[in-house]
Amino acid sequence: MSVRYQSDFFGDIDADVTIDAHLGAMTYFTIGGTADVLIKPRSIDALSVLLRRCYNSNMPCRIIGKGANLLVDDIGVDGAVVLLDHECFKSLRFNREGTIDALHVMSGADLSKTIMETARCGLEGLHTMAGIPASIGGAIRMNAGGAYGSISDTLSTLTCLTKAGELVTYRADDIEFGYRESKIPDPIIDSATFNLTPSDPIEVRNNIKEIFAWKKSRQPLSDTSAGCAFKNPLGEDGSRISAGQLIDEAGLKGFSIGGATVSSQHANFITTSASATSRDVLAVMNEIQQRISETTGIDLQREVVVWSRDPEACR
Repeated sequence: MSVRYQSDFFGDIDADVTIDAHLGAMTYFTIGGTADVLIKPRSIDALSVLLRRCYNSNMPCRIIGKGANLLVDDIGVDGAVVLLDHECFKSLRFNREGTIDALHVMSGADLSKTIMETARCGLEGLHTMAGIPASIGGAIRMNAGGAYGSISDTLSTLTCLTKAGELVTYRADDIEFGYRESKIPDPIIDSATFNLTPSDPIEVRNNIKEIFAWKKSRQPLSDTSAGCAFKNPLGEDGSRISAGQLIDEAGLKGFSIGGATVSSQHANFITTSASATSRDVLAVMNEIQQRISETTGIDLQREVVVWSRDPEACR
């Protein structure tokens, strides 16, 4: 390991530092290799110093949230991986503005817990994200969503940390959000504000239950998986085509390599067994992409993010 990854490189930063951290175990796939160093800053100031140091030293710096749509290669990842799990990165507060309640929440907060807190307060808007495992920051970065909407629908402002460790705030309209993607220029999301609408708490909770029931009937939620493997591609008429349907029609339900299998319940989910490796998952995804390209001419794009020391594996 390069000397620049040793713990003393970060020794004066107020953070917990782990060398050769088992990163794969922190993902929903529960497979994959290590990170050179895992860092858990204890304050915004510590995070700011960390970012500047990585930037000035040309050290790769990645942010891991819930690990829900992430596949870590068996050979691991280089550089620093940052986990915002200190309480200072999980707080939230409500500010009432007329008939709209503004929710200010830090990026490390759990999306599901945040949704339930808004439901208890009788606020609707974020409830459409029910059943999506993510941190607030991760959900915004990928513009998480589904059949009921996207997280950017209620986003008002976004505060980020630049590579130089400086805080900058954007209006949501200043950021380009697309289907399962965003064009946020800065490496770390610090916090966000959402505009929510007052409603009956019981009605909000019932809506959440309906969304969970809908997902449970269609998705293999009890299996080890990272959610949808591929984005729904655009059809010739500009509407989205179900990637799961394309994979199903190609006869790939149940297809497996090693310990990775295309779910028989929802073909856009790849499930893993205890013997699975990350390369098994990559091989299944590559086979799906090749088969769909050959049969339909459509190039499926991964929704699952791949981290690896090998740049080719991330493509």
